[in-house]
Amino acid sequence: RVSVLLPTYNERDNLPLVVWLLARTLTDSGIDFEIIIIDDGSPDGTQEVARELEKIYGSDKILLRPRAKKLGLGTAYIHGMKYATGNFIVIMDADLSHHPKFIPEFIRKQKEGNFDIVSGTRYKGNGGVYGWDLKRKLISRGANFLTQVLLRPGASDLTGSFRLYRKEVLQKLMEKCVSKGYVFQMEMIVRARQLGFTIGEVPISFVDRVYGESKLGGNEIVSFLKGLLTLFATT
Repeated sequence: RVSVLLPTYNERDNLPLVVWLLARTLTDSGIDFEIIIIDDGSPDGTQEVARELEKIYGSDKILLRPRAKKLGLGTAYIHGMKYATGNFIVIMDADLSHHPKFIPEFIRKQKEGNFDIVSGTRYKGNGGVYGWDLKRKLISRGANFLTQVLLRPGASDLTGSFRLYRKEVLQKLMEKCVSKGYVFQMEMIVRARQLGFTIGEVPISFVDRVYGESKLGGNEIVSFLKGLLTLFATT
């Protein structure tokens, strides 16, 4: 059974589409699943949309587990995991930048190598990024390059957030991780390597969000660099 954790903030336009794609893809692939929506008090009505989706798909498939306000990505996963009944957890963005069609590939890869983690990568094989301007691509590539040089993590895409974890592995990593925001994804892989967990990779296409605002700004870039240096100093 696979539990998909979907943290949301102002995703009312994207949520019905991503849930429909997930339900169709996982059902067609014969995968037993549940989708846990962790909304951080979105003012745009995301929770109302999630409640409608619960009615349509049933509360065994869609679970809305909201929080009062924006509290960060790492804590959203910890919150969502409390309600997860699957033995594997998929984490992904709710803004349609991650296509659910890759999840069956993640599961195949996991079985093939009995991996603890399968990470989607934009930087290997036929993976790639679509819809970003040159500046955004350079920031992403630069961040990934810096991370590879400083941390030697044994994975090609450290800042991506489309992954499959064994549930007990994700729980152990959550206990070790201290980062918030974008650095959190990077720390998860670094800690996984430290603890001896195995990581498989599947090339993915990342598509820039269609609706809503990107959440990457100057503050995130500064906190990413601080987090990278902290990890370098402590690992």
